[in-house]
Amino acid sequence: MARVAPFDRFSALALTEGERVFVLTGAGISAESGIRTFRDGNGLWEEHRVEDVASPEGWQRDPVLVWRFYAERRAQAATCPPNAAHAALAKAEANLGDRLFLCTQNVDPLHERAGSRRVLHMHGELFRSRCENEDAPDFADEGTYFGAEAIPRCACGGRVRPHIVWFGEMPMGLAAIAEALDRCNVFVTIGSSGVVYPAAGFVRQVRQRGGVRTIYVGPEAPENAGAFDECRLGPASQVVPALFGF
Repeated sequence: MARVAPFDRFSALALTEGERVFVLTGAGISAESGIRTFRDGNGLWEEHRVEDVASPEGWQRDPVLVWRFYAERRAQAATCPPNAAHAALAKAEANLGDRLFLCTQNVDPLHERAGSRRVLHMHGELFRSRCENEDAPDFADEGTYFGAEAIPRCACGGRVRPHIVWFGEMPMGLAAIAEALDRCNVFVTIGSSGVVYPAAGFVRQVRQRGGVRTIYVGPEAPENAGAFDECRLGPASQVVPALFGF
């Protein structure tokens, strides 16, 4: 049974030499910086059906709508600064080096803007694009596309699409994630609802092998709260610095 309580009733992590930390971040950490999410009260689903803007079928049906949607998200994300939780994770990385594995469900660049250098974006990255057809490398892209004639083409003739994992597509970096989950001693989830898989299943995966301390951080307990040892309740911008003792 998880211990669920306000974050100030917990002590900071006391990591021993050699312990490895896996951190999973979700929409909650970026929402504090103003990034809009699909699920909040003013969420994106109120304006667009998810199948129209975040699925392969929506892309085939109306690529102009999809590009307009992501162009708007890029413009909005460009105005949002990282918060104290992002900064604390960057500092933790600087202190722990490769003993900290940072995996995010978020497509925004706020971890990088805060100074994190090793971030695995399992759902893709908002400011990158790739060919829709071939297995070509993704590339940095801050462009906006509001008409069919403005959607660029790859050398193969395929359209360039957002480098985003849409519903029904395979998340990125699963092999690296699996290896990090197998090696960690402490597992921390920050601001993830616990309903989107496979990420929601990571905590149960580490618990199965035992000997891993599992901690949740967020304003309220997630759907999978029972899988955690501790649920430290509060805003990520306050809880994460306290978690690492900064």
